[in-house]
Parts: sequence; structure tokens; C-alpha cells
Amino acid sequence: MSIVLVINSGSSSLKYELIDVDAGETLGSGLIERIGERTGRARHTVPVSATPSVERADAPSESTRELPIPDHTAAFQVMLEAFAERGPSLEGHPPVAVGHRVVHGGKRFFEPTVINDLVKINIEDLSELAPLHNPANLQGIEAAEAMFPDVPHVAVFDTAFHQTLPPAAYTYAIDAELAERYRVRRYGFHGTSHKYVSEQAAEFLGKPVTEVKQLVLHLGNGASITAVDGGRSVETSMGLTPLEGLVMGSRSGDLDPAVLFHLHRKADLSFDELDTLLNTHSGLVGLSGTRDMRDVLERRSEGDDAATLAFDVYVHRLKGYVGAYYAHLGRVDVISFTAGVGENAAPVRAAALQGLERLGIEIDEERNSERSDEIRRISTDASEVTVLVVPTDEELEIARETLAVLAAESPTRG
Repeated sequence: MSIVLVINSGSSSLKYELIDVDAGETLGSGLIERIGERTGRARHTVPVSATPSVERADAPSESTRELPIPDHTAAFQVMLEAFAERGPSLEGHPPVAVGHRVVHGGKRFFEPTVINDLVKINIEDLSELAPLHNPANLQGIEAAEAMFPDVPHVAVFDTAFHQTLPPAAYTYAIDAELAERYRVRRYGFHGTSHKYVSEQAAEFLGKPVTEVKQLVLHLGNGASITAVDGGRSVETSMGLTPLEGLVMGSRSGDLDPAVLFHLHRKADLSFDELDTLLNTHSGLVGLSGTRDMRDVLERRSEGDDAATLAFDVYVHRLKGYVGAYYAHLGRVDVISFTAGVGENAAPVRAAALQGLERLGIEIDEERNSERSDEIRRISTDASEVTVLVVPTDEELEIARETLAVLAAESPTRG
């Protein structure tokens, strides 16, 4: 078995997943939260499919406990204890590598990269472009290296898939010298998900990804859309940071930059306050008071005006991007919805593509209303553009890319 431990380290959280890449199966996973707070929370899950390999047959499939978790090193210790106590045993299922999600790779990292001291210096240097993410990613890397010193560690960057953007797509129309000096350009995010989903969609169509023009709509608490032409990202909605583009759970997405100047002058908001406003008090939560699309949909069905407006603004922005990216591609073979909202919110999918029949897009109402954990078609048989719901699996993609880069670096490894 080619087993990879995938790590997604946040500032106060640690998400992990042990994956058998050959089988495409999760052996065990968990989420450790509230790191550094008075009481932390740790959840460990062993899928039903993995339970035969677990030493304790009577162990529950999911366990949760609360305890002090002062830092990421302690969090990794909690993770190791969970594997030892609940399974699967890491001694019986040793990872051959550790794959790390790193949010921002700038333009330096355009593919998965084996981590060394220079790579860590670069990740730290790029923290100014992702101050909420890269420092936490680096903390996770260093803690993991201490726990797993004898296996290679690989960084998989959210931005890497978008390094194929053409200059016309990634260049902002500001002073060129200033932009170059301070690395101001579009980078794009959710790249691991966009890559995975676009490949899954092409496989579903029975075509090589190099022959498919597609739109991938990653709609979660964070949301982005990417135009993928022949397996290459050619346009994407997030920019220098994950703030630009679509309306999100708590982020504003696109707005006139002069709004910031106006609020600074008239409301006396500092730059830090404006940053907080746009990243944590905008989007759905700013319009309706909740960032959860499920709550928005429920309140909208009850006639709540704020929730209705939030839904309408969300869909209006989404539909505009679909039309714009359709124009960039010239032809679209498939549109895929993915992530929490994209996979589960049928009203969002229907409204986002409503009225686009002239573009060859027709949604089948019955198919769209069905729920499934499998990839599925929701367009009509007559629709020129295939519309799919594709469950994303960023952890599996990170694991695959981790093994791929190790194999490329040393064909005899593993």
C-alpha cells in the first residue's frame, strides 16, 4: 500500500487524513480544534471500510474528546494517540510520506515540492500574501517533521494549479513597477480542488482532460470559479488573496475599491478594521446574519427578506462569472459544482444556471433535486453542456500529488 498522511494545518486547528492512495480510500482522519485555547477539541474518525484493519474491533467509528492542546506539537501528539488507541495503527499502516496543504506559493511554486529548509524560508516569506494561512501551514510542517523525521514531506500549494493563467488574466491594471515590486497579481486559490474536479469530470465524460473545456464552481464557505481549458487553469475568480470574486460565507468578493476609501474617510475605519469587515463580516453573514447557506435557504423559504436578498446577490454574482468565463473559453463542454454548497444546495445550482438555455445549458429539475455522494449528471439529456455535481476530495489529490512528485524525483523511491 502507498499510504500518505495528509496535513492541513490552520492557526488553531489541525486536520489530518491517512490515505491509501492505491485504493483511493481513507483509513482514518480527524480534526483537532481550539489549539492554544484553554480547552481543545479532538475528533478522530475511522471509516467503516477501514474498521476490519483496526485492532480494536469494538472501537466506535468516531470518537471525540476535550483536553488542553497548547500548540501544534501537542496537537500532533493527540493525533498519534488517536491512531494508536482508535486505529488504524501507524505501525501497521506506516505513511511513506506526509503531504501538506500550503495556501500560498506565490509564483515561486508551480508544482508540488519536496520540503527542505529553503522551501520553508520561501513559505515564510510568502506569508505577507497569506498572513492567516502560510504561518499556520509552516507550523504544521515543522511539527510534523519532528513527529515523522524519517519520511519525505511535500508541500502542495493551493495556488499551483493557477500558474498556467495567461498574463492577460493574472495582471492587474495598476502601475507595473509597483505591482512587480510588491508581487501584486492574481494567484488564484482552491487549485487542488479545481484540478481534482476537472479531472474527475473529464473521466466521467470518457474524454482526456486535455480535450475538455470546462467550468468548475467550488462553492463552500470560500468560493471560486475556474475556467479550465485542456486541463489548464486559464481564468479564476480569486486574486492576490482569497477575497476577490464570488460572494462567500463571510467574504465580500468583488466590490468597488473606492468603497474602502469611502468607509475609511466617512466611518473612520482603520485598514485593519476594513480587512476584518471584508473577510469576516461580509458576504452571506454581512447580508443575512449567517454564513451558512443552509440557514439562508431555510429562511428564504419562510419569506425572510434579508435571506432572500443574500441568496439573490450570491446567485447574481455567480451567474455573471459563468457567463464571463463561458465567453473566455468560447465553448463549454461541462460545468461542475463542488464543495459544501455546490454539492448540497440544489436551489443554488438551479438559480445559477437558470435562463442560460441559449448557451446550451439545461438543468433537469428531478436530477438536480436528488442527493448522492457520487458524481452525477444534473443536466437534461438534450443539454449541449453537461452539468455535473462532483464531490471534491482535496486530501486524496494532495496524497496523489505527493507520491507523484516523489516518484518523479526518484523513480526507485517507494
